[in-house]
Amino acid sequence: MEYFDQHTLSIFGRLLLAAVLGIIIGIERELAHKSAGMRTHSFVALGSALFSIISMSFSSPTVDPTRIAAQIVTGIGFLGAGIIIFHDSRVQGLTTAAGIWVAAAIGMAIGFGFLKIALFTAALTVFIFVVVWPIEQRFVKKFAKNERKDLD
Repeated sequence: MEYFDQHTLSIFGRLLLAAVLGIIIGIERELAHKSAGMRTHSFVALGSALFSIISMSFSSPTVDPTRIAAQIVTGIGFLGAGIIIFHDSRVQGLTTAAGIWVAAAIGMAIGFGFLKIALFTAALTVFIFVVVWPIEQRFVKKFAKNERKDLD
C-alpha cells in the first residue's frame, strides 16, 4: 500500500528544495557573521514555498492564488526591516535583509513550480554574496573613502 501519491511526493520535493536553497544562501551569511544565517534563510524559503503551494491548491476561477504571494512579499519586507539597523551614522543589515527577500522569492518560485528559475536565482544570489562583495570592498568602498578624504 502506497502512503504518498506522486503529487504529495512532488510537494515534499519542492519543500525540500526550498529549504536546501535557503540553507545554501544562508551559509554565506553565516560565514560573513551576519545575524540571519542558514536557518533564517531556510525558514523563509521553506515558508514561502509552503504558502505558495497552499495558495495554488485553492486556486479556482473565483480564488486568486497571487493574493497570498502578495502577502508573502509584504510580510518578508516587514521581517527584513527588523534586520536593518542604524548604527554610528551607518546603515547595517541591508544586504542581509535583501537576501531574505530573495530567499522568499526563491521559495515562492519553487512553490509555484518554477524550479529552474529558482535554482538559477539561488546560484545568482550566492554569486552576488560571494563574488561581488570582495569587488565592492576593494574598489567601490575604497574609492568612496578616498573621495571623502578629498572633501575634508
